[in-house]
Amino acid sequence: MNLTNEEFRRNPRRSFFRNSVSWAGTFAVGATVLPHTQIALFAQDPAASTPAAPSSPSGPMESPFERDYDAPSFKPSWKKSQINRLLAQDFIIFAHSDLEMTKKLLEREPGLINASIDWGAGDWETALGGASHMGRHDIVEFLLSRGARIDIFCAAMQGQTEAVRGFLNLQPTLIDAKGPHGFGLHFHAQVGGEKSKATLDYLQSVKEVELKPIPFLKKPPSNP
Repeated sequence: MNLTNEEFRRNPRRSFFRNSVSWAGTFAVGATVLPHTQIALFAQDPAASTPAAPSSPSGPMESPFERDYDAPSFKPSWKKSQINRLLAQDFIIFAHSDLEMTKKLLEREPGLINASIDWGAGDWETALGGASHMGRHDIVEFLLSRGARIDIFCAAMQGQTEAVRGFLNLQPTLIDAKGPHGFGLHFHAQVGGEKSKATLDYLQSVKEVELKPIPFLKKPPSNP
């Protein structure tokens, strides 16, 4: 429905309405008019109007869950704020290799000492766990001095053979236990170096496993 210049000059509002009706009919699909967001503007790049594919999530995702059982009778009050997740995440990452940042963040928030993060699918890790499987005796000893809860993996890395023996006497199946990221007892004793050599020998006497080279372990300096 095209209008002449004379028609538009005499009644621009009416002319605009008539053109609008015409455009609406042009973009109708069956009896449904497309929303204006789906109508490409003139001279618009068609590629720009194509909806973008959903991007991969950049952060943690909580698994969907609905109770299929009766809720517990105890109702938590949640009177205190939880430790910030991003802060806990950073603290645990720094505890793998950076003693100064570990100290700095723990001074800022003492509640981080036993904070844990699920990296996905139940791969839980604490700062002590991270420092332990990296063989960082300095960071482990600092965290223990501040109240971190020692476990069998840390004990193996620290060369606490009697403690490891006590755990295994209590529950022999712990010889196959897995710590953060799936690292076992032998691995933790291996990264402990000379300090945990006797512990590694003991673990090998309980169950011998193939010991593979660990790329991130520093080699001792060679003698001149």
